[in-house]
Amino acid sequence: MNIPAIQAALRDANLDAWLFYDHHHRDPLAYSILGLDPATHVTRRWFYLVPATGEPRKLVHRIETGRLDTLPGTRAEYSSWQELDAHLEAMLAGATRIAMQYSPRNAIMYVSMVDAGTIECLREMGKQIVSSADLVSQFEAVLTGSQIQTHFAAQQKIDRVLAEAWKEMGSRVRTAGTDEFAMVQWISDALRREGLVWEHGPNVSCGANSADSHYEPEPERTKAIRAGDFVLIDLWAKLDQPDACYYDITWTGVVDREPTEREQTVFETVRNARDAAIVTVEQAFANKIPICGWEPDDAARGVIHSAGLGEWFTHRTGHNIGSEIHGSGANLDNLETHDVRLILPNTCFSVEPGLYFPGEFGLRSEINMITRPAAAAVTGRIQTDLVRI
Repeated sequence: MNIPAIQAALRDANLDAWLFYDHHHRDPLAYSILGLDPATHVTRRWFYLVPATGEPRKLVHRIETGRLDTLPGTRAEYSSWQELDAHLEAMLAGATRIAMQYSPRNAIMYVSMVDAGTIECLREMGKQIVSSADLVSQFEAVLTGSQIQTHFAAQQKIDRVLAEAWKEMGSRVRTAGTDEFAMVQWISDALRREGLVWEHGPNVSCGANSADSHYEPEPERTKAIRAGDFVLIDLWAKLDQPDACYYDITWTGVVDREPTEREQTVFETVRNARDAAIVTVEQAFANKIPICGWEPDDAARGVIHSAGLGEWFTHRTGHNIGSEIHGSGANLDNLETHDVRLILPNTCFSVEPGLYFPGEFGLRSEINMITRPAAAAVTGRIQTDLVRI
């Protein structure tokens, strides 16, 4: 944790302070940003105030006085609720505009960790509570140079595994046969040989299963892959080292045939939507124009709506990526949320529009982008046509 950097960010945002609060690990963001041990036994409320200027302040319960000892600042203690209220009011003296893990109307639920009662209490003290969403992005989603290098290292390995997976699938289909789960196992083994790790998955979806955007085959629930099938592969992984950044992609293809006219039309629509979002981000960064997460989502969604297929695009266009596959920065979203968080320099995110037709097939085209202070670019291979397997 870098207190001077936090304080500089608070001053830039015209905020008086950032108030961190937790009870029973309800705010994992606080533990990550402050560098606290997430395994610490916490049964009582604690508060930690970082003012825009001056020394930080702590408020802890007397039976858990050491919970914030790793952090700098003065400490006050309480036992009764009356003491808690009095100490909290004293702690916040002189601060009016205060950032917390809060989102008006729970619009950005990813940062909405503070309970309504605590917000009510602070408002009764005359405090204006402001969302910490962009601060969280700044201190959780911005990648270091070494993290960006790990993303590109994973990208090279995963792109190679995917290319080999298509070849392996085709060979198996034309010989002994294969199924979704068998290909998941093959991809998983290949990723392990590359020294990669990941959360659940990967995913191989055949035919109508690809219309379920969160389908995952299992040994007892797997579909055979045969000539003539439509197949989607979604895989993600990172280097097996601390703070490594994920790489996350989705490609689609057809086995031993050419795409149908409908498949080709759907692919081109999704591809064009993906590219519209990419260009929107690229142009904003090239021209140094601030851009929010909802804007590239609108660009992608506009292409799909213009094609008359809007009702089949049922999720956001992309998500932030970091050391967690779904990171804490801005998502590309104006559907599930109206994401007004800024897409910051040195952050990574997916662009993955998709169209899903239950009982038929689903098609998603996913790439990753990394932003720099004056540029943004796709980090890996870009699918331009359906794979012929």
